[in-house]
Amino acid sequence: MIAFDDIAAALAAHGLIPRGGFHPVAADGVPGDPQTLVLAGNAGPAMWRAFEQARRDEANPLDGWTRRVMTAIAADMGAVALFPFAGPPWLPFQRWAMRGDAVYPSPIGALIHPDYGLWHAYRGALAFEQRIDLPAADRRPSPCTGCKEKPCLKTCPVGAFSTADFCMPFCVGFLTTESGKDCINQGCRARRACPVGTPHHYDSPQATHHMTAFLNANLGTKPCGS
Repeated sequence: MIAFDDIAAALAAHGLIPRGGFHPVAADGVPGDPQTLVLAGNAGPAMWRAFEQARRDEANPLDGWTRRVMTAIAADMGAVALFPFAGPPWLPFQRWAMRGDAVYPSPIGALIHPDYGLWHAYRGALAFEQRIDLPAADRRPSPCTGCKEKPCLKTCPVGAFSTADFCMPFCVGFLTTESGKDCINQGCRARRACPVGTPHHYDSPQATHHMTAFLNANLGTKPCGS
């Protein structure tokens, strides 16, 4: 019988951590009919350091590495590996995350965690046919609730974020400039302005990877309001 600690240990060997879990019902939209779903992901730079040691020269090296690691873990444990990047159709990972862990939409859209702040992500999930005992769900409230200053909404150099929307073309245009290199190399300034989870800030190579991927995927985005 697989125990939750076994899952955590298998993930830890690759710099990954369990990111919550739950016992699915039909409304959760988990493929198949699993009895247990455990999400896997990263907080801070540990996963990136493991990835760097094993990365391959391929079109999407982080996704490729994630698929190999999670598929191998799933095979060892008799589970099925699921991925947020294996679409369309896209699996509802954000909804699963909020079902299984203390994460909430932040003012800038990304899910925020009471410990990790905005420096975390979901890389995959393991679906098990058997019902596995899970730790009690973390139900701490969103750290944004008591944050009066909302520095995340005031720090973007081009005002791309507001309480109503995110103007992606403002952001993308800025990232293509010399001034935008700070966000490219260190991570989004609005994200960095959040006081929660600063010990988990990504290292520069990881921040550059994600910001460059975001930029390349959104070049040519139509102007806001068009």
